[in-house]
Amino acid sequence: MATDRAMLPARAFLRMCRRNMRRPKVADSMGADLTGSELLLRTLILRRLLLRDVLTFDERNVGVLLPPSVPGVVTNAALTVDRRVAVNLNYTVTSEVMNSCVAQAKIRHVITSRRFLERFDFHLDAELVFLEDFKDRATWRDKAAAAFDAWLTPVAALERRFRLGEIGPGDLMTIIFTSGSTGWPKGVMLSQENIRSNVDAFEKALSVTPDDVLVGVLPFFHSFGYTTTMWSALMLDAKGVYHFSPLEPRPIGKLCREQRGTIFVATPTFLRSYVRRCEPEDFNSIDVVITGAERLPPDVADAFEQKFGVRPYQGYGTTELSPVVSVNIPPSRTPPGAGTVRKEGTVGKPVPGVSVKTVDLETGRDLGTDQSGMLLVKGPNVMQGYLDQPEMTAEVIREGWYVTGDVAAIDAEGFIRITGRESRFSKIAGEMVPHIRIEEALTEVLALDGESQSVVVTAIPDLRKGERLVVLHTGLGKPTEQVCRDLATAGLPPIWIPSPDSFCQINEIPLLGTGKLDLKRVRELALERVPVRTV
Repeated sequence: MATDRAMLPARAFLRMCRRNMRRPKVADSMGADLTGSELLLRTLILRRLLLRDVLTFDERNVGVLLPPSVPGVVTNAALTVDRRVAVNLNYTVTSEVMNSCVAQAKIRHVITSRRFLERFDFHLDAELVFLEDFKDRATWRDKAAAAFDAWLTPVAALERRFRLGEIGPGDLMTIIFTSGSTGWPKGVMLSQENIRSNVDAFEKALSVTPDDVLVGVLPFFHSFGYTTTMWSALMLDAKGVYHFSPLEPRPIGKLCREQRGTIFVATPTFLRSYVRRCEPEDFNSIDVVITGAERLPPDVADAFEQKFGVRPYQGYGTTELSPVVSVNIPPSRTPPGAGTVRKEGTVGKPVPGVSVKTVDLETGRDLGTDQSGMLLVKGPNVMQGYLDQPEMTAEVIREGWYVTGDVAAIDAEGFIRITGRESRFSKIAGEMVPHIRIEEALTEVLALDGESQSVVVTAIPDLRKGERLVVLHTGLGKPTEQVCRDLATAGLPPIWIPSPDSFCQINEIPLLGTGKLDLKRVRELALERVPVRTV
């Protein structure tokens, strides 16, 4: 049996390791390559040291600041087996944003690596715990006790000692931070059952086998990386292999080639760079490529298939949905007699156990087939809610249905076609970029009075990055190049800063009769005034 379907993640992990004691289970581009027994041994040693030397008994949420890698996998496994909540922090944001996450989750310790932190200049309001220091802390007794447990102690006995039977399906497993409607991060609370059910659905949808090798390049602070490439490897018999950055095509190509990767999950933006810089033989063994986070342009799918001989297909999900909602099934994974399981231009059908529907944007009335409306999702993958934000949770979860903010149509066969997005965010190179935070920063650097809105941020399609930020304004008072420099000085991440040629002056900011922004008209003006990049 590929997975213990009724088992929650920690118990499924122990059983997976025991089934695969001598089989390779996790590897990374830095040279680590562990069997199931080695993975379990390292997990148990780290759990033992954290419990003895670092974490207090009542410390629930623990920060993790590590890239996709074997150390990142082991750290997440150790915390979960110790019944802690691993909070993987986004290392692409500023210290201010990260400290907001640390404060919200009441994190006291952040587990990281000195080698990894050399690339950043973070100043965190938490105690840093460096993995390198544990090499000297582990005594021969620690190693011997962990080895005995890894090889000889019955799994049921380990579960009793670690009190894993006390974990319930609704218990919190992780908090993944994303941007909220105000632009500040919200903590998405995902339960044990959220992750278990999504791994189960992922396995069923793609017919994952023990011979599969999952290639993980998406960070663990994204739910796609956390669930589909990390916990799928920790709960299923497939192997997981990792590279710390999706922005490095050549090392990723080498990893896929050497580890014989079979399932690859990425964004269209990253696929475009792999087409340019990877060699055809790099992806010889890959037979499943699934994209998410942004629309898959047909030319990207065509170019990838032409060079590597495998066609990428779209899936759909959100952090709040653990994340997978739907997927197109590739030909190599189509069960006999399954009927139509993929359709170009759609994000596929819902995965097993998940229901979807569309409702009228104004009235909330249920819509029929091929009618465009707000996409709602229901199932065991719907999050518990936003951390300490019940009102915001109530806005997006209504009678068990999660309101995605995406506008879609569902055809007679059940395929979902995304037709637009209501929320004020852009997905640029797979990253969520909040328009309101940029507007707030512009108000500060331009010293605007704030009484009337004179700048508004929107987005238009961009072939290279998915979307391009555009600023409509009634006057800046300084050159756009200076505005961009000021935004950088103010601490905005580079991906949040519009290019100097993406500012456009208009007579007045479009408003609705209610006084709210006319977002539809704002976008229309941007499309009229700013050319869409086609190369």
